[in-house]
Amino acid sequence: MEQKQSIDQSIEQVKDSVSKVLEMAKKLGANSAEVSISKMQGLSVSTRMGEVDTVEFNNDGALGISLYKDGRKGSASTADLSDSALQQSVQAAINIADYTSVDPCAGLADKQSLAFEPEDLDLYHPQSITPDQAIELARETEVAALERDQRIINSDGANFASYEGFKVYGNSHGQLVAYPSTRHSLTCMMIAGDADDMQRDYNYSVSREFANLQEPKTLGEQAADAALARLNGRKLATQKCPVMFRADVANSLFGHFISAISGGNLYRDSSFLIDSIGEQVFNEHLQIREMPFIKRGLASSAFDSEGVATIERDIIKDGHLQSYLLTSYSARKLGLQTTGNAGGIHNWQVSANGGDFDAMLKQLGTGLLVTELMGQGVNVVTGDYSRGAAGFWVENGEIAYPVSEITIAGNLKDIFKSLVLSGNDFDLRGSIQTGSLLIEQMQVSGQ
Repeated sequence: MEQKQSIDQSIEQVKDSVSKVLEMAKKLGANSAEVSISKMQGLSVSTRMGEVDTVEFNNDGALGISLYKDGRKGSASTADLSDSALQQSVQAAINIADYTSVDPCAGLADKQSLAFEPEDLDLYHPQSITPDQAIELARETEVAALERDQRIINSDGANFASYEGFKVYGNSHGQLVAYPSTRHSLTCMMIAGDADDMQRDYNYSVSREFANLQEPKTLGEQAADAALARLNGRKLATQKCPVMFRADVANSLFGHFISAISGGNLYRDSSFLIDSIGEQVFNEHLQIREMPFIKRGLASSAFDSEGVATIERDIIKDGHLQSYLLTSYSARKLGLQTTGNAGGIHNWQVSANGGDFDAMLKQLGTGLLVTELMGQGVNVVTGDYSRGAAGFWVENGEIAYPVSEITIAGNLKDIFKSLVLSGNDFDLRGSIQTGSLLIEQMQVSGQ
């Protein structure tokens, strides 16, 4: 309760600073302005081979202002919240605006789209924890991993982090909103060795609530098991075959999709999904819904970074694209309305039609299970996709052996439409909540 009262007081103090900055901007000739302040403090510790590696205390915060003067935009930022520093930042933004070009699409989000009374999404769950307690959590995780098997020969360490903070946003439409949040995480990365082969893998847990983190012993053992499973990997012959993306890497496919439907790429004509609203983009079984209001969600937010109210909506319905991802600026460039996605997406939930992980393997039959992706060989303009990969060869629905040094390739248009199954083994540790994904066929290049 004391921590909540303290952060509430801090938020009110920062709101006063935001109001001051908005008033300064008006007095210096700005037609409109918006101000955002984010503050975060916390503790991060790491151990390696049982010894303390780092202990870091963080207390970071910054103010950013964007103002508009006769159709020209100026922006500035400062980590110093003293009155003199705020005055200097506003003046710097005014000076910048004097030199920028007039842009009719620039400006604040429309007033009617803003969230003036945002819902409390229960994102603040602080945990009082001493450095010694944090070190013990990291050490317990790493020791469990090191003791798992004699082939665990080294460690890249374990890390525990706990942060709390808040965001305040205000603009000259009269909007002044804020919310506090917390984030706790535990990570472990291990190295396994057998003869001349060495492999590395990891595991992690993240939550708004400390109590919902995975148990250190279990997390460490799973990190060790992941590294062990990759030992003595083989190469594959070049071929076309079914490819299954495990849930923790499957979200990368949707990451490319996000880039393709984001306003910045669309108005620049730099996307393979231009003019695709209403078109079939995925296999017809697939549904994607954006859910901003999930209590304690890692990507939950009642408003975006422009203060625009978020909404629950379909992104993909029966495989068809329902919405782009637009900021106020990109929406104006395209002659559309903002979708409340300035700053990113809000809890995408992907439908499932393929059962759990084992059921997905059975339906894969014989093919490639991808558990790691490398490289950046994705062209969002053409949809061409080519990335290094590692994982496991599957035969008759059972994992047969690890594979490495391969490349998987195709075009995202074809990959999306040949996504025939999505699992219910959801990975809930990020903004895209998806299970494993089965692609009917991809090009796999090996030896």
